[in-house]
Amino acid sequence: MERPAPGEVLMSQAIQPAHATARGELSAGQLLKWIDATACLAAEKHAGVSCVTASVDDIQFEETARIGQVITIKAKVTRAFSTSMEIGIKVMVQDVLTGIEKLVSVAFSTFVAKAVGKEKIHLKPVTLLTEQDHVEHSLAAERRRVRLQHEETFNNLMKESSKLDDLIFDEEEGAVSTRGTSVQSIELVLPPHANHHGNTFGGQIMAWMETVATISASRLCRAHLFLKSVDMFKFRGPSTVGDRLVFTAIVNNTFQTCVEVGVRVEAFDCQEWAEGRGRHINSAFLIYNAADKENLITFPRIQPISKDDFRRYWGAIARKRIRLGRKYVISHKKEVPLSIHWDISKQASLSDSNVEALKKLAAKKGWEVTSAVEKIKIYTLEEHDVLSVWVEKHVGSPAHLAYHLLSDFTKRPLWDPHFVSCEVIDWVSEDDQLYYITCPIVNDDKPKDVVVLVSRRKPLKDGYLTLTMFLLASFLTLLEILVAGQNPLKKQQPLVYGS
Repeated sequence: MERPAPGEVLMSQAIQPAHATARGELSAGQLLKWIDATACLAAEKHAGVSCVTASVDDIQFEETARIGQVITIKAKVTRAFSTSMEIGIKVMVQDVLTGIEKLVSVAFSTFVAKAVGKEKIHLKPVTLLTEQDHVEHSLAAERRRVRLQHEETFNNLMKESSKLDDLIFDEEEGAVSTRGTSVQSIELVLPPHANHHGNTFGGQIMAWMETVATISASRLCRAHLFLKSVDMFKFRGPSTVGDRLVFTAIVNNTFQTCVEVGVRVEAFDCQEWAEGRGRHINSAFLIYNAADKENLITFPRIQPISKDDFRRYWGAIARKRIRLGRKYVISHKKEVPLSIHWDISKQASLSDSNVEALKKLAAKKGWEVTSAVEKIKIYTLEEHDVLSVWVEKHVGSPAHLAYHLLSDFTKRPLWDPHFVSCEVIDWVSEDDQLYYITCPIVNDDKPKDVVVLVSRRKPLKDGYLTLTMFLLASFLTLLEILVAGQNPLKKQQPLVYGS
């Protein structure tokens, strides 16, 4: 067995029946408890003083662990700031009979060092030994910037969504209200629930939240639910032994095969309990899938009715947009080629294939309205690791003029606010050019730029014009998402684009 690296903490747990659900699978709440405990010990190993959980970033669960298997959790400080530090966490599951290991999750937590008396804390820097250490150290600063901008980005998206209430779909067949999914539960914090500092163990709170969220999500379906991801646990304040913790959960929205549940935690001491005055100490949003035998089931659409319904409905969409931004922009996985080498002999077949693919894409169910500004509607569709964008606007110009304006990128700065400048940097052929595009500064951030290949080959049939324009407009929206989503990359990666 490999030895832990310096500064790394390892926890190994054999999954027992007490850790599992009725189906024999490791409880997500139990796993969250183990993750939080391991991360805390790694933080304290680096800091040399007591540390508390400040937040836990998005957690994606890739595999399910079962009774009899072994969970191994690795936690290590990736970067230390002044009084806080980021902890990188990797969870593996091993089958003891076959020896096969699989990745369950990769997550990042933020811990804060607690000062002793009046002494000020200033954490020592992390020792970087490997190339991977340097990569994670650099990315930690970008992830921290995204965390700090999260609330501002969310508020901006919610302001935009407030204009969409009138655009909500009319009462749809099968759409349901979320009122029946509201669940409330209470827990009394006892000594076994406290950590070694005397406060309620953060992992225990997360486990209780997961239990209440699962009950809420189960009200929408009669199938096996499993936690797919968590959207940032944020600890707003402590609680101690003797506190009453009240957990409130409700379904916010559904997205085809997943459902988002929001959970709020309030703490009460004896006096606060008698007065009905609680402290908001935690919030989180949990995303579930449900399976019927081996297949994922589709959740019913949500019908917002009250003002709170609309707030939760659009809040879920805003969080999904932020998650997509983090997933597609921060990701440092191996790059996948976006296009194949162009061959003029393939022009006709490629054009036909593109049009057929667009027809199938446009006909799919699950498109969600994510923006509506100045009569332009933007829809998104997420399927597995693919993000599709649809832009819709009705114009009074002839089709040939609209096509000319959309396809000639040198004219975009005249009418498109997302383009500050656009210049041709290379001619691939008469109809194919490479452009260098700069975008405006947003919220005092750094300027954005992108390199793109644009092909102006006209469609083979007049009836294909609308679909070709749809594809051109989709590129425009991709730029808008990168700008609105606060792209944290310091250097833009070139995008390759073809009609």
